[in-house]
Amino acid sequence: MSARERLLTAALDLFAEFGVSGTSLQMIADRLGVTKAAVYHQFPTKEEIVLAVIGPALDALANIADAAQARRTPAARRDIALRGVVDLVVEHRRVAAVMRFDPVVQQIVTDHPAMVSMLRIRELITGPDPDTATSVAASMISGGLIVAGIDAALDDLDDDTLREQLLDAANRLLSAGRRGARPRTFTAGAS
Repeated sequence: MSARERLLTAALDLFAEFGVSGTSLQMIADRLGVTKAAVYHQFPTKEEIVLAVIGPALDALANIADAAQARRTPAARRDIALRGVVDLVVEHRRVAAVMRFDPVVQQIVTDHPAMVSMLRIRELITGPDPDTATSVAASMISGGLIVAGIDAALDDLDDDTLREQLLDAANRLLSAGRRGARPRTFTAGAS
């Protein structure tokens, strides 16, 4: 493992434990047994470390969206998008947790090009004008996948079993949302 890879592994461990804002460059150096200058030599800022840690997961989002968009039917697009997101969460369990729940990471990625891919994936899963039930189901799936990826109670599951179970649960939730779909209704001035 290269010095850069060891640094990113140590940073991810610390980010998962203390959050990005709770992790200093000195903490990363201490974990590696090097000087802070050695960390600066690899990455001049903590933001660059964060982007290097989450970069592979962010880059995968565009590939997922492109692969799904290339399918002919809405059902096939939804299936490929959902499978891609589940695969991403399983492959990057800890990175997903850091991305989703750390406010510093959210601030860093707000203007990242991957955010456009995330919106594309959501539309591929829900369709272009989702009803309320489908929107709620998609939101629950999004949050649920992240939580399932970091849930210690699921640590004993191998990746294939976790992937299968997450995909099955997500599909059931989306199907239930569509069966219970009602048109969106908004009432102005209701008290």
